[in-house]
Amino acid sequence: MISFFSSLILIFIAELGDKTQLLALSFATKYKPVKVLTGVFIGTLVVHLFSVVIGEKLTSFIPEFILRLIIGLSFVGFGIWTLKGDSCDENNQKVNKFGPVMTVAIAFFLAELGDKTQLATISLAAKYRSFIGVWLGSSLGMVFSDGLAIIVGVVAGKKIPEKIIKYVSASIFILFGALIIIEALTK
Repeated sequence: MISFFSSLILIFIAELGDKTQLLALSFATKYKPVKVLTGVFIGTLVVHLFSVVIGEKLTSFIPEFILRLIIGLSFVGFGIWTLKGDSCDENNQKVNKFGPVMTVAIAFFLAELGDKTQLATISLAAKYRSFIGVWLGSSLGMVFSDGLAIIVGVVAGKKIPEKIIKYVSASIFILFGALIIIEALTK
């Protein structure tokens, strides 16, 4: 139980103000909150499972430099996607190949690769050697933290004009992506 509660608390705190929390906030202004939370939950379970099982060995297969470049480029891509928006079909309904839940889940999985919460999960798994406790605790800690961002996104989406949210969200993604790429290139 110590591994579960330690993981829950530490990952909740580590996720506060993190880029994936901003990602949750942005998606919450675009999709229904339940779908965003479901996507966050799925993406988080998978990435934290990945972290606990093979996270420590990841850098032996993919150099950290390449991993950071991929993450940085994905965030720039999220920013451009946010600016462009989804295309509409004849009925003026959003067209998205994966749907909101899978879009959020995939985005969270990619965004978490090499992130501080993934590295914290790897460290917790090594410390406690409790697969289920660390996996579930870290996953729930992240979902709770990102749930707060979803609530903020829903409230902000109702009070702030959509164009402002779109430009601010895109700018944040592109800025984080650029910073990650610069960090990768300067290490």
